[in-house]
Amino acid sequence: MSERANVIRLRTPEGAVFSHRLASPVLRMLALVVDWMIVSAGWGAVGTVLALLAIVSADLMRAVAVIGYFAVSLGYWIWFEWRWRGRTIGKRMLKLRVIDARGLRLTLTQVVMRNLLRAVDALPAVYLVGGVVALLNRRGQRLGDLAAGTLVIWESAEAAPGAEFFPGGKYNTLRGHARVVARLRQAVSPEEARVAWQAVARRDGFDDAARVEVFARLAERFKSVTTFPSDALEGVSDEQFVRNVVEVLFVERRGEITK
Repeated sequence: MSERANVIRLRTPEGAVFSHRLASPVLRMLALVVDWMIVSAGWGAVGTVLALLAIVSADLMRAVAVIGYFAVSLGYWIWFEWRWRGRTIGKRMLKLRVIDARGLRLTLTQVVMRNLLRAVDALPAVYLVGGVVALLNRRGQRLGDLAAGTLVIWESAEAAPGAEFFPGGKYNTLRGHARVVARLRQAVSPEEARVAWQAVARRDGFDDAARVEVFARLAERFKSVTTFPSDALEGVSDEQFVRNVVEVLFVERRGEITK
């Protein structure tokens, strides 16, 4: 049996390395229980309506019930993991997230694949197959994760960076542009903000090519959410621009964690 890792380091195609703590089997099971309770409650409400079909045809009701159950249960996981970027309600409560095992952006195909294989992982009961497979590999991946190339990680609550994170001497060109800052705070998700923060914090650990590529992509994303005045961008490198964004997202609202 392979020794299970607690922390996994992922290197993106650009060469950037990020560390993640793998979700424990206990946390994953607790999240699964929460999600199953929600699915069961939803199915109970749908089942009440379907019971009316028995008046028309018992066979029709049973056929619709079988198809409907799989649609509701699979639809729940696929919808939330895609819309919430790897999280369901249960995962969100337990601070878990599904991510791409190569450090790339999670795709809809991966979400669908890992959830279609739940039926196999759940065999013969209580996720025995999936549990055994997860215990036998270092990354704790069940069959659905192995097929989809995904991992489940635990995201610990991190304190937002304060002013000490940004040493003095560098003027933030976004200051004074309240509309731009407000739009950034509205459009940039907490996950994107934290990725940018981690990139700034770990910039010295990237090789030169990776450092340029990572900050270029982050800058491109932030620049796509709103129009920036020329004086906010002129003469500002991608890395400094991302630092400026991180500062206004986390620090500029005094006494308040914005993301």
